[in-house]
Amino acid sequence: MIGIRSWAPLRGRLSAYGVRADRVPRVRRVSTLAVPTVWGAVAITYKLVCPLAQQDSLGARIATSAVFFVVGTGLIVAVRRALLHELAQVREVAGAAQRVLLRPLPPRLDGLAIAAGQLSAHPGAAVGGDLYEAVATDHGVRVVIGDVRGHGLTAIGAVAAILGSFREAAHDEAELTGVLRRLERAMQRHLRERSLAEHPASCGTEPDSPLSEEFVTVLLLEIRPDGEMFALNCGHPWPYRLGRRAERLAGGDPLPPLGAFPLPETFPVRSCGRLLPGDALFLHTDGVEDARNSRGRFFPLQESLAAAVRTAPVAPKSLVRMVHEALLRHTGGRLSDDVALLVLRNDRRRVPQQPSETVVPRARTVT
Repeated sequence: MIGIRSWAPLRGRLSAYGVRADRVPRVRRVSTLAVPTVWGAVAITYKLVCPLAQQDSLGARIATSAVFFVVGTGLIVAVRRALLHELAQVREVAGAAQRVLLRPLPPRLDGLAIAAGQLSAHPGAAVGGDLYEAVATDHGVRVVIGDVRGHGLTAIGAVAAILGSFREAAHDEAELTGVLRRLERAMQRHLRERSLAEHPASCGTEPDSPLSEEFVTVLLLEIRPDGEMFALNCGHPWPYRLGRRAERLAGGDPLPPLGAFPLPETFPVRSCGRLLPGDALFLHTDGVEDARNSRGRFFPLQESLAAAVRTAPVAPKSLVRMVHEALLRHTGGRLSDDVALLVLRNDRRRVPQQPSETVVPRARTVT
């Protein structure tokens, strides 16, 4: 949808040609109805004017039926073309929204090879309730991955709030705790705005029953130039470190998810060891490990990662594609929750490029 500011230059150009900008949507609607109107006029004209339509013979009935069949077919074709045009516009807008919210990550960031992919459980949605971002800062590469409660289109507001705050705070805050505080405040603002929008009778005051059940799990990571990793975890699954074997990082008990409860006054940043040259870090949302097949069995993520590390070093793009394909096979293509994957490999000491990195396409979004 075109915003007011972006519409202003177009409005000026149209006015220069003597065309009122407020008439453009009206003209578009009229042109959309033109073809069905013409077909309807043809049918009515035939029935009222044509002498053959007034006869009751078998030949006349066949001719009348043929005329109305052609008219009906024309109407169906016209409506179908209009719907396909609208669908193409919706997909274009959804793609633009996805590129803004989950913008493509660079293949390399401050010596780290990166690949990411996202799958939405909401039919027809290109953006879901999962989020991820990685930025290079003066304090090291900072990464966020999160999962908004629920999935699909209703979670986009929280995703935008968290990512927008992270992209600023990651550069501004010297400590990882400051970044998390900024994310918490952004989530609180989002919840207040949604509560006021959904309770218009409150007249601008805080409603008695805010959206207390909406929250987001968040994992913040900081990878320093020497490979040292530090993390803050708010109810999110801990990532896997992929070296000689696949092992989950041991970071202790997580903090509560953002929006569910206030964060404590003080909380320590967890040290997660070093990411050695050639080692990779696999971050994911809980939609991966919670995915079940028709028999109710959970997706064997650790087994899939253990099989991937047999060919070292791990190629991030190849790993994202492999896990996506294995997950879709396991669930039969029917996901119950959104899925986001993010893989970072330490290439700060030169790691030979893997053949699969040049031939594997970027992970696509499956709806």
